[in-house]
Amino acid sequence: MKHKPLFILAAFFMLTTAPAISAAETADDDNAELAGEISNLKEKVIDMNRDLFILQEELLFPARTQVAVFLSVDSGAFFKLDSVELRLDDKAVTHYLYTDHQREALARGGIQRLWTGNIKSGEHELVAFFKGLNQDGRPLERAAAIEFAKDDDTPAMLELKIIDADSDMRAHFSIEQWQD
Repeated sequence: MKHKPLFILAAFFMLTTAPAISAAETADDDNAELAGEISNLKEKVIDMNRDLFILQEELLFPARTQVAVFLSVDSGAFFKLDSVELRLDDKAVTHYLYTDHQREALARGGIQRLWTGNIKSGEHELVAFFKGLNQDGRPLERAAAIEFAKDDDTPAMLELKIIDADSDMRAHFSIEQWQD
């Protein structure tokens, strides 16, 4: 009979701690379920944000009026880009200054969307002014221009190109219209 109080004490301990352990397990299950619901909600918010961005782009820049201008740099060996200014139909539409990191990304083959806007159908002129340094570190300014027609069916996509030419050891600047 000496062991009876120990048995009662052990039974009492098991009965009092079992609900706490069970409650902790239930709380862990509830937390895991809540974390799953939060994760699903985050995914839905991200999807909705993407859909809203696409809708905003379509509303602000419909295909019948949209013009987009991109910039690419061949390698940047003969010209270190500092800034680009765009003028559409003799009106300034954007001016962009470049950091070393952005120049490196462009030299590695990146293409930057420089500007997106709306224009009416018809004939237009885009002029780009490039400022930077030549391979000797001297300031260099160049310009390129294009006349293009905007129709109602598709957006106008234009690319500013800075291409290194080994033949004359200089950078060449041009603007091309992407064709569908």
